[in-house]
Amino acid sequence: MASHKVVHWELMGPDGDKLTTFYSDLFGWKPEAVPGFDGYNMIDAEQTGIGGAVGQGNEHMPQYQTIYIEVESVDEHLAKAAGSGGAIVMPRTEVPGTVTFGLFTDPAGNLVGVVEEETPAA
Repeated sequence: MASHKVVHWELMGPDGDKLTTFYSDLFGWKPEAVPGFDGYNMIDAEQTGIGGAVGQGNEHMPQYQTIYIEVESVDEHLAKAAGSGGAIVMPRTEVPGTVTFGLFTDPAGNLVGVVEEETPAA
């Protein structure tokens, strides 16, 4: 069973380069671009306490901030959020070999992500 801990965060905006430079200059973070994900720059946990990312939003969400919480089942937690007054923003999404996640808003409109815990290799 997952501990439902916060495992990732994102700060995204319409000008990813400007935002990345802002946080790098402000806090001394050293972002690393993620190949294949234009404008998405990882900041490792050693720099921030919990690993996250800064950069470019997308056409559906040009500006947002969120946290990701580890869960056993993305589908189960999205359904539970929707049934408790939240709304699903992004259904279960798999990035092969990287992550399985989904996004919802809570009743106050806060954007929250859920990410499936890694399944240990057999």
